[in-house]
This record gives sequence, structure tokens and C-alpha cells, in this order.
Amino acid sequence: MQTTILLADDDTELSGLLKEYFESEGFRVHLAADGIAALEQARTPGLDLAVLDVMMPGMNGMDVLRELRRDSKLPVIMLTARGDDMDRIIGLELGADDYVPKPCNPRELLARIRAVMRRGPVSTDSSAIVVDDLELNQGSRTLQKSGQFVELTSTEFSILNALLQHRGEVVSKRDLYMSALGREPVPHDRSVDMHVSNLRRKLGPDPRGDNRIETIRGIGYQFRVA
Repeated sequence: MQTTILLADDDTELSGLLKEYFESEGFRVHLAADGIAALEQARTPGLDLAVLDVMMPGMNGMDVLRELRRDSKLPVIMLTARGDDMDRIIGLELGADDYVPKPCNPRELLARIRAVMRRGPVSTDSSAIVVDDLELNQGSRTLQKSGQFVELTSTEFSILNALLQHRGEVVSKRDLYMSALGREPVPHDRSVDMHVSNLRRKLGPDPRGDNRIETIRGIGYQFRVA
């Protein structure tokens, strides 16, 4: 099945070049030159992923992402200014799956898109992991806490899945990057840290009042078990 993506950037020349490149790689590509059009198209049925530039007229990429996350789990990759750590942190806090600094190499952006899409569609496997009041369903890629669904982005789910599969064990940051983001970590990249921070906020403490995810300094993270 052909993957359909949205490229939202007011740089129409760049968007045109990326569209031509991605279509040559087998993708179907929709374009949006401002934030309002991007939000409308991001809610179109059949879209598989959106690439949002932070700086767009009408509504910036962060506002588009914020509105989108109210009712959508659509995978999102943000295009941020190179070296602008604040944009990256805010984007990840708002629920972006990954980011690529601009000016971007089309091959790198394509690799990031494919890494997100490799997580695949919902499968028929209904296997679940149950820990305390949490139930993570690997087939539907959903999480329930005390019977109530918790909204997770695709990347947050993948990180939590990796931690729960190895609960009680230390999982290195590199392993989380590879399993959740499909890439090696790069210097000064805090993507996994921010996704874990989001998970802690959404999950809250365990029934004993303890932090569920423990930081193992210099190594990675551990999902604590009693």
C-alpha cells in the first residue's frame, strides 16, 4: 500500500523538490504552505504521516501540532532550525514523534519517515503486558491505566513497550533510540529523554506512590517493578 505523507512548509521551492524526491521513492505527497491548510490536511482520512515546519504563516508548526494532538495520533516529524534546542524540546513535549533540523538532507528526512512508519499498522496480535494498574496492548498499540485509555504518541508507545518488555532491567538509551526511533543517537540529542518525561507525566506514580520509570545515570532507564 502506498504511504501518503503531508509536507507542510512555506518554502514552496523546497517542498516541491522534496515532493519530487519522495514520489520517486514511492510515496504519495500532499503539500501545505501555511499552518491553517496544514491542520486541515493533517485531519484528512488516509494520511499516514505529517512533516511540519516550525515556522509557517497563519499558524506555526507548534500550534498545528498542539491542535492536532487534541484528537489525533498521526505520526509527526518536526522541521526545526538547526541548533534551536528549544523548538525541539517544545515539539517533543507537544507530542512530535521526531525532528529533523533544517536545512535537511532529503535522504535523512526519508530515513526518519521510514523509521516512524516501520512501526507499522495495527496488527491482529492482541498480546498484552500487564504491570500493576497498566495494561499495554501490543496489537492495538493502546495503553490502559486502571481501565481508562491513556493517549500516547507512536514513539511514546514504542518506548514504553521496550521498557515494559524488559521491566526490572536497565534499557540503554541507544537501545531505546533504535527500537523507538529507528536510528542511532547523535550528540546532544535529548529526544528519548523528552519522550520519557512525557510518559512519566501521563502515567503518574505507581500504586505505591513511586516513580515508574527510573533514570539510570549514564546508561538509560528502568521500568521499576515491586
